[in-house]
Amino acid sequence: MMRKKTFLSGLTALIAIMLLLSACSSQPATTEATTGTNKIKVGIVLSDIGLGDQSYSDAAFRGLIKARNEESITFDYKEISQTKTYDEAFNQLIKENNDVIIGLGYIMKDSLEKAAKANPTKQFIIVDETSELPNVASITFKEDEGSFLAGAVAAMASTSERIGFLGGVESPLLHKFQSGFEQGARSVNPNISFVTNYTGDFGNSALGAKTAKAMIENENVDVIYTVAGLTGVGALQEAQTQGKYAIGVDSDQFFVAEKAVLTSMIKNVDVALYSALQSFAKNNKTFKEKDMVFGLTDDGVGLTDIHVIQLTEKQQSQLDDLKKKLISGDIKIDLNAQ
Repeated sequence: MMRKKTFLSGLTALIAIMLLLSACSSQPATTEATTGTNKIKVGIVLSDIGLGDQSYSDAAFRGLIKARNEESITFDYKEISQTKTYDEAFNQLIKENNDVIIGLGYIMKDSLEKAAKANPTKQFIIVDETSELPNVASITFKEDEGSFLAGAVAAMASTSERIGFLGGVESPLLHKFQSGFEQGARSVNPNISFVTNYTGDFGNSALGAKTAKAMIENENVDVIYTVAGLTGVGALQEAQTQGKYAIGVDSDQFFVAEKAVLTSMIKNVDVALYSALQSFAKNNKTFKEKDMVFGLTDDGVGLTDIHVIQLTEKQQSQLDDLKKKLISGDIKIDLNAQ
């Protein structure tokens, strides 16, 4: 049964990727000229894993498809597997004369700023980072808010009172996830303990599975929050194999391991990109805000539905109350907490 399940999950992912690709290629490049509309031309450099990561890049792609289907933009994308370097990816998008060029991820900030300095009349967006350059807008998220709620759910589900955080490459950004997760868990159970492991890789599902296995078998962890891209997918599947729980990230990852994934902390990159591009189009190809921040209030982050377990009425009420207090500011997350 497990082999069949794994096959079906893989098939589901493959179909999703094919639909995304067909959606991008199905609209002819001549549409703008034939309709006479003044569409915004957008280029994006995807994260290092690219399409099919079942997370970050796929979420961004959905936002661009939505904007394109509403006939407000046309877009092209570059993947590092094709261009080999971020510098080359940005150079190609510049040569294609895009109105807006997006860098999806903090890891490509240096390359994006290099391109922006050389092309001061071009407008750029960096996601998950900020820039002082005048022609670089930014989209960042309050990942700590969504992770706070994920931590609360993890604490409610745990019976061992030991929960885990499995990250990709350690960075200030992932520390935001970790801080929110730990403080959210402690708001439900002050005695909860944590096992943290940064794998150093976002693209290795086998490493994710191996790391999760060790956390479960050696550390008695019974809920793992994975913030590790494709590496995290392996961890989700290992949690299912071990009969434990897990929490996904960026997109709804329930389909990856339907017997294990309690919820996913969705970072709505699609919503943010769509909103930013709509603003750009409506404001004469400028952004009303240079630095755009999306949190619970803006539907920038949040949790998917709860699966696998049934929260009690008291637990659901507590979770709803925590969300309200985060939005109102009654709960403040300390990003410097250790």
